[in-house]
Amino acid sequence: MITMKNIIREGNPTLRARAKALTFPLTAEQKQLGQSLMEFLENSQNPEVAKKYQLRAGVGLAAPQVDQSIRMTAVLVPDENDQPVFKHILVNPTIVSESVRMAALDEGEGCLSVDRDVPGYVPRHQRITLRWYDLEGNKHIDKLRDYPAIVCQHEIDHLNGILFFDHINEQKPFSTDDNTVLIG
Repeated sequence: MITMKNIIREGNPTLRARAKALTFPLTAEQKQLGQSLMEFLENSQNPEVAKKYQLRAGVGLAAPQVDQSIRMTAVLVPDENDQPVFKHILVNPTIVSESVRMAALDEGEGCLSVDRDVPGYVPRHQRITLRWYDLEGNKHIDKLRDYPAIVCQHEIDHLNGILFFDHINEQKPFSTDDNTVLIG
């Protein structure tokens, strides 16, 4: 079981490396890693389990965050009733198209690998078309918008060695242009 002890923090070079693409069929260890990433998200969103194991709630966890530099991430985005809106283990995810309109979370972003609060808007594309593969190598294409799109972009950034605060305007962290929608 992945716990907070297994999640590497900023400063670890794996977080700044471009992760390697996976080839199919995946090994049993790679499939297990994907299941473990998703299990962490499920546990972290369950108040009793999260309290018991002192887990910070997460909606995404990428393999590089557990010191595995491979292109795999788990995403579990719940709706307001805690039902999954987008719940998948993504292998070799790629954004194939993106909107011109940008979006940012009005409270900013956080990250399980960043233990400090970094205030500011993180501009991301409001809509994306995402191509990804499941653990069996089946190709999927999803059109995502707003929060699920933001989460997936955050996770893909992890696969490219980018952290969310790299996108924040240092001089004006809470500035936006007319092309950016704030999502609450």
